[in-house]
Amino acid sequence: MRKTLIQTLIGASAIGIAAMSAPAFAQDTESEEPRDGEIVVTAQFREQRLQDTPIAITAVNAEMLAARGQTDIAQVAAQSPNVSLRAQPQSGGIGLIAFIRGVGQTDFNYALEPGVGIYVDDVYIPTLSSSLLDLMDLDRIEVLRGPQGTLAGKNSIGGAIKLFSQKPDGSGKGSLQATYGSYNRLDIRGMADFKITENLFARISGVTKSQDGYVTLLDYGTTHPTSNVPARNTGTGAENGTLGGKSYAAGRLALRWQPSETVEVNISGDYSRERNEAGAQVLLYANAAATTPDGIPFLVGKNSAAVPYNCAFVPYTNAFMTSCDTTPAGYDPRFINYANFVDARTPTTQAPYKPYTAQNEQTFDGWGIHGNVSVELSDSLQAVWISSYRKYEMGFGFDQDGSPIPVAQLDNVLKHTAWSQELRLNGSIKDVFDFTLGGFYFDQDGDYQARVDLNYAGIDFIHGPDTTPSTSKALFFNGTFHLGESFNLTAGIRHSWDKKVYTYLRSNPDGTIPGPGPCAFFLGAPTAGPTGIGNAPNCLLLGLYNISDTFEGKRWDWRVVADYRFSPEFMMYASVATGYKGGGVNPRPFFGPSGGPLNQLKAFNPETITTYEAGFKADLLDRKVRLNGAFFLNKFSDIILTLTACPISPCLQPNNIGKADVKGFELELSAKPTDAITLDGSLSHLDFDYKTTGASGVALTAITPYTPRWTYSFGAQYDYRMSSGTIGLRFDGQYQSEVWTEAFNRPTSRIPGRFIANARLSYTTEPSDWQVSLEVQNLFDKYYYHSVEDISNVAGFGAITAAPAMPRTWALTVKKEF
Repeated sequence: MRKTLIQTLIGASAIGIAAMSAPAFAQDTESEEPRDGEIVVTAQFREQRLQDTPIAITAVNAEMLAARGQTDIAQVAAQSPNVSLRAQPQSGGIGLIAFIRGVGQTDFNYALEPGVGIYVDDVYIPTLSSSLLDLMDLDRIEVLRGPQGTLAGKNSIGGAIKLFSQKPDGSGKGSLQATYGSYNRLDIRGMADFKITENLFARISGVTKSQDGYVTLLDYGTTHPTSNVPARNTGTGAENGTLGGKSYAAGRLALRWQPSETVEVNISGDYSRERNEAGAQVLLYANAAATTPDGIPFLVGKNSAAVPYNCAFVPYTNAFMTSCDTTPAGYDPRFINYANFVDARTPTTQAPYKPYTAQNEQTFDGWGIHGNVSVELSDSLQAVWISSYRKYEMGFGFDQDGSPIPVAQLDNVLKHTAWSQELRLNGSIKDVFDFTLGGFYFDQDGDYQARVDLNYAGIDFIHGPDTTPSTSKALFFNGTFHLGESFNLTAGIRHSWDKKVYTYLRSNPDGTIPGPGPCAFFLGAPTAGPTGIGNAPNCLLLGLYNISDTFEGKRWDWRVVADYRFSPEFMMYASVATGYKGGGVNPRPFFGPSGGPLNQLKAFNPETITTYEAGFKADLLDRKVRLNGAFFLNKFSDIILTLTACPISPCLQPNNIGKADVKGFELELSAKPTDAITLDGSLSHLDFDYKTTGASGVALTAITPYTPRWTYSFGAQYDYRMSSGTIGLRFDGQYQSEVWTEAFNRPTSRIPGRFIANARLSYTTEPSDWQVSLEVQNLFDKYYYHSVEDISNVAGFGAITAAPAMPRTWALTVKKEF
């Protein structure tokens, strides 16, 4: 790897020097017309060739997505350097974990802001819980790396991912495709574009997707009849269903009205619905007595003694624990889970709200209306108005312990609305100065309610509905001076105002409020701690009902970038840019003011970054080879990470832990050596170096979660053309080095590096109205994890769970265009 890297860097440098040595004649420095397949981006508020835009961007159009068989946003990261996208684990519901250049967010709670901005048709998607998007009827995706504080606003501190839908054009074209594959996968996609009047066009698109789960739920007592675990599935077999199953449907209607040559109105409405099983999960480590402070079992065994939480429920030996389970015949132990989502404890005066059963499901219902109006006020002035209203409700249950022992299980419901308005004035002064002046207003409101049954912590309560109304306002200006035919100087500034109010509501499952007094233990009663019998239920939550905490902030962000085109084939740029992620308050104080030193109410400040970047964009060998690169240094301050280190568990507390310098580089290559062969690839490296971590306990040698030091990808496609059609063969491979999933980088949170490959064979008729394709995902059947949740250090719990990726799968697709 080291030798290959050095060779790559030397080669890139030689190419750059050769390109820079070319004479910079005036006639050679003008930007060329877009080549076939060239992607035009709007990262700087105006249309530009990708190669003319002085930002590190990965741009993927609809043809590329189809060639790779990519259907959701998380798959795009495979070809984007220093980008990590993956689905939330079972405990996060339907959502996205997104990191770019070591900056991101893992927590779905509304009190915490994303670190990567997600946009659909220039509309900001503010929560992780609505960001795991299907790539339905897209024109292109732009992945912008580095802070976009002036161009995109807050929470695009790591970068921004922008999805742009196909606009109606009245062409009368349409398509329909069906896919069938492993685990009874069945996808149907379709679209139709038609003309209503001479200047009014419509486009309808829709998708349905379903697939069976790939982790099997088994009843431990049935599969292990000689154990101490009682069987629950008497006479009904061993299986309790599966995890990871999907059922998704979405539709979109778009209208485009052009009443004159200077006015264009685009309006769209969309709806999506999901009815999934709980996320795929396996248990890797278990070590707890599984009893209350009074010695009462979480699960009473057949011998009337407590069933311990241990290796018996770990289906296979892994890096963290040697399994002592006897795997049932006929099942792959890597894809088994013994959870049953049931807490069948006998009620006590301290825990009277039993039994309780969480739901093995994930549900989502969301819809939105988008509007975009552009008016050409003159030859050099354009006004753009972008408006949106979005609403969703998501529910999900999870069995956090992955076993029949009710250590922890929860049900969650999140409701959210968002309304945004943006106005831009784009102008040009004598072809010397291009500018955008704009304003942005965003108003969102969310509430989060959950049944939180944590036997290991001795609490069982209703969280919420906590409300989190917030507003964001901004004014921004971005301008580019064209200082000659080859040199551009761009500067931008943005001022933002944020306000967020978080209201805590903690109650007992029967609706009563904990209290009225402190825990009897704190008053001197001889109980087995504050969660032992003799204390009132959930007394540690006293003082967390109908109280609010407010965060307000304002912020200047700025950006300066210079770019110089040495020749039509080679451009370099250098930039300095800032960004920030909003601050807030701890949304999960398990213990309130009555807990004294255990009180977990705590605010945290915004996270900020300043990035120094230099890059180049080169089209070489008669434009048959494209090589783009960027080198960057991030000065990262007030880093927000959710820690589990508090005086007592449970604890999930956001903290500003310190500062870091983050250095790295990114290279992207695409080539078309012949008409039949297309190649692409990327290579990236990131060095995360903490400078201070305060009293957080995070080691200076640690790195931020979900941040691999090395990533690379490559793809190759061969198209064999015949008179009757074209046979296409494609191979894609992607590598990422090891990552850690929590701030402390404990060995138990490590996900090893892995290489994943996909392959696709297709036949397209001539003319191209029919296509049949066969794809294989995870070609080499690699077993790896998307995420790992390490709760092994939490007193009374002692667990490690993981979300395994799917094994090798195949799918056959038939598509008809008309």
